[in-house]
Amino acid sequence: MRTASRFLIVILFLVVVLGGIFGYKFYQFGQMSEQMSQPQPPAEVSTTRASAGKWTPATKAVGSVEAINGIEVANEVPGVVETIGFESGDTVKKGDLLIRLDAAIDEAALRTRRAEAQLAEQEFKRVSDLLPKRAVSQSQFDEAKANFDAARARVNEAEAQLNKKVIRAPFDGNLGLRMVDQGEYIPTGTPIVEINMLDPIYVDFTLSEKELPRVATGYEVDVTVAAIPGKTFTGEVSAINTSVNPETRTVRIRATVPNPDNQLRPGMFATIRTLQPEDRDVVTVPQTAISYNTYGDFVFVVEENNEGDLIVNRRTVQSGEIRDGRVAIEDGLSEGEEVVSKGLLRLRAEQRVTVQETEDESVEASE
Repeated sequence: MRTASRFLIVILFLVVVLGGIFGYKFYQFGQMSEQMSQPQPPAEVSTTRASAGKWTPATKAVGSVEAINGIEVANEVPGVVETIGFESGDTVKKGDLLIRLDAAIDEAALRTRRAEAQLAEQEFKRVSDLLPKRAVSQSQFDEAKANFDAARARVNEAEAQLNKKVIRAPFDGNLGLRMVDQGEYIPTGTPIVEINMLDPIYVDFTLSEKELPRVATGYEVDVTVAAIPGKTFTGEVSAINTSVNPETRTVRIRATVPNPDNQLRPGMFATIRTLQPEDRDVVTVPQTAISYNTYGDFVFVVEENNEGDLIVNRRTVQSGEIRDGRVAIEDGLSEGEEVVSKGLLRLRAEQRVTVQETEDESVEASE
């Protein structure tokens, strides 16, 4: 009897304890359900309105800077450097002396050829005087004339060989680093110095064949390079290749850009915008208002629901060119519509919002 009483007391105790635990948990679940059923507080966002303006249509591409004339000067004949007429970085004119090779042997050979030519000339004159008197035959006259012509040709050959010992600037330009030293023996084809004509300068780039109708000779181009941030160089399209590369389906285009300060250098990586002559109307929003993903770009448009609250709805748009922090909207958005510009990450469709700041931005016609 005593054991049964104890067992009953234990069971009653467990019922009370477990009932208390279950009751408390049930109360917690009720509180959580009540909180979840309450509407979520509005999200705080900044907004802006889609604005209309005029942009000059532009085609963007990348390319490289090329000198109009740019070569690595080398020697045609071997020899020992006797004179160096420049320093690294000099600006030269066409015909300025760069280096002179030792030419003592070539000068001696030229003197020999001139002496032979002088003797051949005297013999030819003597035979020419005797021919009318029939003191010499026609064949002797022809032989003397041929010997004289050959002697003069050998003189010209020796002079040309001697001239190759003097290397001059082939055009006006800026020199690079000197790569030879005084007294150095240089074999044929040794690089001496790089020379480039820098003003004006070429910018070569490629465009897809489908964009070819949007480019023509004379169109203005804006060029920027990473080496000079914040500066835009202006030029124009000077030539378009006559064929399309069959492997890449691209066409090569060349622009000519003034470069009076020699800031652009051959080999620089360049970003090029080719501007069309007519402006077009565009609707734009700040770049921060666009969400980009693999399923399409979208914006959150601010609207008013039936209760008069502000909510956001997700709308897919077709974005276009980006310029000065703004994106051209090709389709999906109209002028004057209010979109969220800041705070997009925490938004969902039909969520209530409160506008903390409205940005008043407008787009100007681009030059």
